Amino acid sequence: MTNRRKFNAEFRAEAVDLVISSGRPVAHVAPEIGVVEGTLGNWVRLWKEEHPEAGAAEPGPVEWAKYKALQAENAELKREIEFLGKVSAFFAAKQR
Repeated sequence: MTNRRKFNAEFRAEAVDLVISSGRPVAHVAPEIGVVEGTLGNWVRLWKEEHPEAGAAEPGPVEWAKYKALQAENAELKREIEFLGKVSAFFAAKQR
């Protein structure tokens, strides 16, 4: 006979919240909190079935890729602006 562990509702809710809020896979979170991967996966699946509106607001992989591309472009533009500001200050000082 196996020793089945019982988890209270608060523990299950916190475990599901950890998976949902961190965006990390169940396979990474389960060993950290000492729960079998399948069990945690079931808890997350049930929560998502009970809260279908919560998943609609989260970006998918395409939106995430676009976001990361825009972040990279924004960083490049900031570097260009900083460089152009330094260059214009250099030439303004040189003309005096």
